[in-house]
Amino acid sequence: MSSNSKNRKPNKNNPWWREPWPWILMAGPAIAVVGCIITIVLAMQNFSDQTIDDGAVKRGLVVSKTNK
Repeated sequence: MSSNSKNRKPNKNNPWWREPWPWILMAGPAIAVVGCIITIVLAMQNFSDQTIDDGAVKRGLVVSKTNK
């Protein structure tokens, strides 16, 4: 046996939530979800009831130009 194997500390079996890697890997998708929610809220608050001033008509989700 080498001296390195005698001096090694035994591995601790920590629960998964005490390790940093799961949190680092989950941070990216979590930030994306929060950003998406913020974007949807801002879009609904600021742009949901825009009027159409240039002669167009909104019927449901379709905006079409009127023929005058």
